[in-house]
Amino acid sequence: MARELTTVGVVGLGTMGAGIAEVFARHGLTVVGVERDEEAAERGRGHIQHSTDRAVKRGKLSVEDQQALFDRVTFATSMEALADCDLVIEAVVERLELKREIFAALDKIVREDAILATNTSSLSVTEISVATQRPRRVVGMHFFNPAPVQEFVEVIKTVVTEPDVVEDVQALARRLDKVPVVAADRAGFIANALLFGYLNHAVSMVESRYATREDVDAAMRLGCGYPMGPLALLDLIGLDTAYEILDTMYKQGRNRLHAPAPILKQMVTAGLLGRKTGRGFYTYESADSPVVVDDEHTPAVAGDDVAVRTVKQVGVVGSGTMAVGIVEVLAKAGYDVLYVARGTEKVQRARAVLERSLEKGVQRGKSSSEERDAALRRVTGTAKLDDLASADLVIEAVVEELSVKQALFETFDEICKPGAILATTTSSLPVIDLAMATKRPADVVGLHFFNPAPVMQLVEVVSTVSTAPEVADTVAAVAVAAGKHPVRCGDRAGFIVNALLFPYLNDAVRMLEAHYAGVDDIDAAMKLGCRLPMGPFALLDVVGLDVALAIQRTLYLEFREPGFAPAPLLEHLVTAGYLGRKTGRGFRDYSN
Repeated sequence: MARELTTVGVVGLGTMGAGIAEVFARHGLTVVGVERDEEAAERGRGHIQHSTDRAVKRGKLSVEDQQALFDRVTFATSMEALADCDLVIEAVVERLELKREIFAALDKIVREDAILATNTSSLSVTEISVATQRPRRVVGMHFFNPAPVQEFVEVIKTVVTEPDVVEDVQALARRLDKVPVVAADRAGFIANALLFGYLNHAVSMVESRYATREDVDAAMRLGCGYPMGPLALLDLIGLDTAYEILDTMYKQGRNRLHAPAPILKQMVTAGLLGRKTGRGFYTYESADSPVVVDDEHTPAVAGDDVAVRTVKQVGVVGSGTMAVGIVEVLAKAGYDVLYVARGTEKVQRARAVLERSLEKGVQRGKSSSEERDAALRRVTGTAKLDDLASADLVIEAVVEELSVKQALFETFDEICKPGAILATTTSSLPVIDLAMATKRPADVVGLHFFNPAPVMQLVEVVSTVSTAPEVADTVAAVAVAAGKHPVRCGDRAGFIVNALLFPYLNDAVRMLEAHYAGVDDIDAAMKLGCRLPMGPFALLDVVGLDVALAIQRTLYLEFREPGFAPAPLLEHLVTAGYLGRKTGRGFRDYSN
């Protein structure tokens, strides 16, 4: 049976410490909050006041409960006030020596049976624990910000932490209505170890000018459903904090993917720390403001002077889910669309799928029957590629096989009129290989829609070294006219979304195969701790492990980055035929 902890201490009442104190007090525990002086203690009280005032305003806390909460909190400036606490959690800045000093002092003050916890997000709990004479009663208890809202808590055990200490802290976390996951003491634990590699990769993308900060952020929000883009998230976390976490992770694991991008150090040195200073990757209205304002890096709004080609008729080659989805999107946007399928039967089948999808839109109240009928009148199906001769834009949406796509582009080159734009929806193949199958590489561009095309807002516009600027501008304008959000990037493996998403998924598989944490714990960490729509293993099973492996192999072959090498466990599961939901088994079993 876990011991019931009733009195807790919190050392450090900054944003995080005050949030932790509030969580404890909300759930009926007696709390002693300690700061270095009266002014800092009063600031801590102010943090709790501000947070609970908002809860009262939103109807989530009554005025009486707010007062009862404050009645349970004592504010002090001496650690001697913590003498009778069952558990003391430290929540000061991420400096190892400071934390060790605090733990050494606490060791002389608290009872023998008291538990000492650190809220560190990146430092070694073991190194902190050995500053005491009781390392067996030291544990990590990593809350996520904002503590009153975030449900997830990482409980970090060292090699000497007593099992009953871990059990007591887990039980306490559950009393706080949190979801505790136990992890071993290694840099980044679960959530940060996976999150910060992804954030660092995004910084490198922007630093190399592969894509703009706005496009990288929009790509991950709209393409993956993330609550924030990586650069905006870094500004919220603080670039100094991010640098320290990455640096610590790199020093422990020597994984090059965790080596902080050089621009991070430069920005930290220059005092560009994110929202808290009013300037980071973005510029904010003022320090601590979430309101982004224009700066010298803000893209200019495209004006009427941008040279684009006239597009009235669009050809779509393919009859699968993606092709039919693109046909629907373009027809609803007012374009005349000619789709080409292999044989009369597939032409008719694609038409039937299109009609069903448009009818669903009417039934759900998203469009009118008049709009449905108008869209259908704009669509013509054919089995002859030669009918594409009059198209202004041709979009290829067939199987992801280079030889098949190259043969198609050779045919387009012979059939299509001069000035017609030739686009591919490939998500992984080099666009330049398709462009060079034609005698007009300047007219070839990548136009990567996301599935399902009628729903997903994002479109990646991929320019090769040969793509004419007005070609990229034209397809971006078509995407905007179709209600999509285009982001631009160069022609390299993964483009933006897959290049950021799949290495993160691969890292999760490596964490699993190292027996550091289980499937459910890792998924919970990323879903609850980072507010992602799905955990990595749930997502891999949906995407298909074979698809994930193919993309990861492509990334590894292009970048030759050791950290991008597919995790052996992923390869073994694919070899065994465990491909995810479509086969009934992947990282989880779906057979029942």
